[in-house]
Amino acid sequence: TEDVRPLQPRELVADAATNTIYISGVGKESAIWVVDGETIKLKTTIENTGKMSTGLALDSKAQRLYTTNADGEFITIDTASNKILSRKKLLDDGKEHFFINLSLDTAGHRAFITDSKATEVLVVDTRNGNILAKIAAPASLAGLFNPTRSEAEGTPRQAGQGSGIAAKTYNVVKTFDTPTYPNSLALSADGKTLYVSVKQKSTREQEATQPDDVIRIAL
Repeated sequence: TEDVRPLQPRELVADAATNTIYISGVGKESAIWVVDGETIKLKTTIENTGKMSTGLALDSKAQRLYTTNADGEFITIDTASNKILSRKKLLDDGKEHFFINLSLDTAGHRAFITDSKATEVLVVDTRNGNILAKIAAPASLAGLFNPTRSEAEGTPRQAGQGSGIAAKTYNVVKTFDTPTYPNSLALSADGKTLYVSVKQKSTREQEATQPDDVIRIAL
């Protein structure tokens, strides 16, 4: 109904060490479902992860799960207890922020966080939530850290172009053209090829007439 809407599954991450699956349930007050990977049964629910908590990333070795939301928060969860350890509002600048996705550099204790409401990517220290850098980039939907190349790849929602950001200098070192509405990102096992899903324009008034695309980019 207009008043009550069920949480919508969005992101899924799997912890191979514990055979546990974490699924984000997105809504006005979001949650994360913790699922047994063998039985596919719900083990518990992590409540109160904020408005539209879409970003989800796991550091299995550190036993930490991270999520971001439209309240501008970076939330740290202990996967041993499935309890929220901390939540930090990253920017207190009076502006609207929606930290829609994040990708981890686990070795460097960094999270690369995309903001669909601002033309920058945040780099955050996962140990304390402090901002290490703000990288000028178009308002982005997806981000993906590439440890092989020590780069973060990003896709802006509207522009038909993606960015490659050097993880050491935080400079944009390359751009790559895509059709409009680039969406999700995935890397090949060797980190040398980037796959980008591309959505077709679709509205309630006029649905897409063509299927979505996947493009392959040699890095």
